[in-house]
Amino acid sequence: QVQLVESGGGLVQAGGSLRLSCAASGRTFRSYIMGWFRQAPGKEREFVVGISRSGYSIHYADSVKGRFTGSRDNAKNTVYLEMNNLNPEDTAVYYCAAGNTELVGPYDYWGQGTQVTVSS
Repeated sequence: QVQLVESGGGLVQAGGSLRLSCAASGRTFRSYIMGWFRQAPGKEREFVVGISRSGYSIHYADSVKGRFTGSRDNAKNTVYLEMNNLNPEDTAVYYCAAGNTELVGPYDYWGQGTQVTVSS
């Protein structure tokens, strides 16, 4: 198993940037595919980005492509989501997840989430 803890959320103006982090416990972090998802109020949770075990293969949702960058540091057991040019539609609770199948899921382990609010 792996425990995941997100951080870095907050309130930002449209056009701004935020960097989310997700720290994983355990010595098996590098064996997991890592992903970021988000859930806006009244909407279903949606895929944002999936990162391969090595970090070299990354798959983005079309809605964030070119604005968000996913990465991981296996030495630090941490995965990151750099978010640029944010807009109000990006407002959501962001979750990191760990899985063993495909970059787009399904994922087996989830963090508690961190709130990102983008004001217009």
